[in-house]
Amino acid sequence: MKKLLTLALALVLCLSLAACGGSKETPAQTEKPAETEAPAETTEPTVLNVAASATPHAEILEVCVPILAEQGIDLQVHVYGDYVVPNTAVEEGAEDANYFQHVPYLDNFNAENGTHLVSVAGVHIEPMGIYAGKTDSLEALADGASVAVPNDVTNEARALLLLEAQGLIKLSDDAGLDATPNDIVENPKNLTFTELEAAMVPNALTEVDIAVINVNYALEAGFNPMEDALAIEDADSPYVNILVVKEGNENNPAVQALVEALHSEDVRAFINEKYAGAVVPAF
Repeated sequence: MKKLLTLALALVLCLSLAACGGSKETPAQTEKPAETEAPAETTEPTVLNVAASATPHAEILEVCVPILAEQGIDLQVHVYGDYVVPNTAVEEGAEDANYFQHVPYLDNFNAENGTHLVSVAGVHIEPMGIYAGKTDSLEALADGASVAVPNDVTNEARALLLLEAQGLIKLSDDAGLDATPNDIVENPKNLTFTELEAAMVPNALTEVDIAVINVNYALEAGFNPMEDALAIEDADSPYVNILVVKEGNENNPAVQALVEALHSEDVRAFINEKYAGAVVPAF
């Protein structure tokens, strides 16, 4: 009987311990959520729109594209075929800058059109040349020979000054940079003049004896100015081609970065190697 009582007490004790053990709760393990990195911010490149003549200006600007890309600037080069729209586009804000003209042309354009364009850097010189049309040399020009020249004020004066330097005409002393055929005071060969938009002068070569052509249009027409020109301006010509912006935008960081790129050794080497003296660095 004693044994039965002891066994019963032991059984009760075991059940009691089991019940206590079953009621104990273990706190649930909460997993710490994985930390995710915020996506890196992507900076959009600064777009710089520049109007240019096809040759050599746009070609020179293309050298600057990778240089500016490293600085987060997307240089967009837009080619124009005339000397008017690139200026009006900058004045109106359609383009940030242009690169196709020299200072005398810019000054005249501002005066005639009331625009507010300024030069921010000189880049290169393009010596203007005289090219053969129906006559192969300046010495062979006959009396009454025809000459095609650009019709805009500054480039026409420049062409006439080049003809004067070759002894073909003489201009009045006060003609200066605004000279026109009306300022010719001596014309021993009785040359006649065809005045055309600068871009169209190369197309007139088959119809005239000689033509005075801007280097960029001569290059576009397939000429090598150093070999094909009958005469060419000296390399120290004052007609430096410039980068132009609207007044007030001179210190735009992207514009200043372009100035530095245009004045780089990469651009100098490109000009010298590609144009072999037909285009001369001015920096």
